[in-house]
Amino acid sequence: MDKQQPNSAMASNDPDLPDPSDDPQPGDLIEIFRPAYQHWALYLGDGYIINLTPVDESQAAAMSSVKSVFSRKAVVRMQLLKEVVGSDSYRVNNKYDDNHTPLPICEIIERAQVLIDQEVSYDLLGSNCEHFVTLLRYGQAVSEQASRAIGAISVVTAAASAFSVLGLINTRSRNRPF
Repeated sequence: MDKQQPNSAMASNDPDLPDPSDDPQPGDLIEIFRPAYQHWALYLGDGYIINLTPVDESQAAAMSSVKSVFSRKAVVRMQLLKEVVGSDSYRVNNKYDDNHTPLPICEIIERAQVLIDQEVSYDLLGSNCEHFVTLLRYGQAVSEQASRAIGAISVVTAAASAFSVLGLINTRSRNRPF
C-alpha cells in the first residue's frame, strides 16, 4: 500500500504512480501532502481520521497551516478526512509495516479514541504528527521525516563549523607578520 497514488480532489496524473486499489481501512496511516511538508493522520473509519492540530487555531485554519509545524502544543482531533485534506492530496502509507508489526486494529482505534480532544506536547523533531500516528499504529513512535530533518541539520551544522574553522585559519594567516 505504501506506493499508492495520492488521492483527493487533486489526484495526481503522474503515469509512473500505480492506480490506488484500496480505500483507507481503520488503522491505516494517511500521508497528506501539504505545500511545504507532509501531515500525518490515522484513519478511524467511516471517513474519519485522528490527527494533531495546533492548540491556538480554529479547526479550519489548523488543517493547512505551516504554523502547526512550529507549535509546542497540539490537540488531538477527530475530523473528516476530506475536510482535513481539502485541496491537497493524500495516500494510505503504512510504510513501516515491513519493520514494525501493527497492533490489532481494535487496540489502535481504542488507543486513538481515548486521546480525542486531549492536549499533547508537540515537537517537530521528537514528537510530531508522524510520531503520534505511528505510536498509535505500532506502539512505537517513528518518523522518517524527523530523521531526515535531523540529518539535514547535522550537515548544515558541520558545514558551518568547517567554514568557521576555515575562516579562523584564513584570519590567522593574514595576520602573520611573515
